Amino acid sequence: MKGLKNVKAYIKNVGVVTTNIGIENGKIVYIGEDDKNIEPIFETEGVVLPGFIDEHIHGAGGADAMDGTVDALQTISEYVAREGTTGFLATTMTQSKKNITNALKAVKAIREKGEYEGAEVLGVHLEGPFISPKHVGAQPLEYVATPCAEVFDEYNEASGNSIKIVTLAPEVDGGLDLIKHLNEIGVVASVGHTGGKYADVVKAVAAGATNVTHTYNAQTGLHHREAGVVGAAMLLDELNCEMICDTIHVSVPAIKLVIKNKPHDKFTLITDAMRAKGMPDGKSELGGQEVFVKNGEARLADGTLAGSVLKMNVAVKNLVEKVGVAFTDAVDFATYNPAKNIGVLTERGTIEVGKRADFTVLDEKFNVLYTVVNGKVVYKA
Repeated sequence: MKGLKNVKAYIKNVGVVTTNIGIENGKIVYIGEDDKNIEPIFETEGVVLPGFIDEHIHGAGGADAMDGTVDALQTISEYVAREGTTGFLATTMTQSKKNITNALKAVKAIREKGEYEGAEVLGVHLEGPFISPKHVGAQPLEYVATPCAEVFDEYNEASGNSIKIVTLAPEVDGGLDLIKHLNEIGVVASVGHTGGKYADVVKAVAAGATNVTHTYNAQTGLHHREAGVVGAAMLLDELNCEMICDTIHVSVPAIKLVIKNKPHDKFTLITDAMRAKGMPDGKSELGGQEVFVKNGEARLADGTLAGSVLKMNVAVKNLVEKVGVAFTDAVDFATYNPAKNIGVLTERGTIEVGKRADFTVLDEKFNVLYTVVNGKVVYKA
């Protein structure tokens, strides 16, 4: 039996312990003190964690999900494995129906093939086009569309029914009806790119919304006379809060405020990364728009913050070192919580017998030493 012998590993509800992990056919079949004559796939002094899951990422390594090709998705897959990510949702942009459909068809094709250079494509986060024209952020205004269940169903069919999350504005005509439709078919409805008020989010939750897209960004903020989307995100326990913890999109005190006000399993780290991640500073592109990257910040020509160049291991590091979150809590926010949020917790998100052998191994400085997907090493530092 192959596996990991005498390693430090994070076992949820137990902590970081020295143990042995047996792997067969890509699954964890044993965890315990007896080494069972395990043949190590590698030896390490680092800490073995469940693989990171990024539920909101547009691109990396020069490729973007909106390129609409399997090759682009493979490039993202290979690159994000370097930061410990073992599964991700290919995230679309507000674009023409043709371009969105092409991107979704590419996801269907790579998932049907089932062969990856690194991290697995777990499905799609459809970010737009069903958003508010007043809160587009870095999404192109000309392609914003009215929420429509029929159009969504066409998109979902193109993706091979792999859309896991839809970002939408609940206050827009048709928004609540689409949320109800998504809820009925088991797709996460996420409040985002919205000018909605607190009451609009309450209605959205009543209709079935369970997620907030990149909390604080492209939504109404907290004000003492109108609590807004941000106030609802913090107060309503039904809502999971995505957050870009690069300390650029959201400040450290603002991150602390949300974590302090959410149940432990309702806060999820995302990168919202774009194709510029892993590339030199300079010009890049997001959703057909020119983006300028400098010193870890990605902005449109008018200065609007665009997607990030954040890495998942750095997001975890930021939470621990800058925000003061406990190490195992920060890991949960990148593993257990996203797995639960997108409905894959039965096979991912924790190190347990019966689950997939997806691991990331970090050193004491949060550098990724190894990434393992389905029992196979896909990245070694």
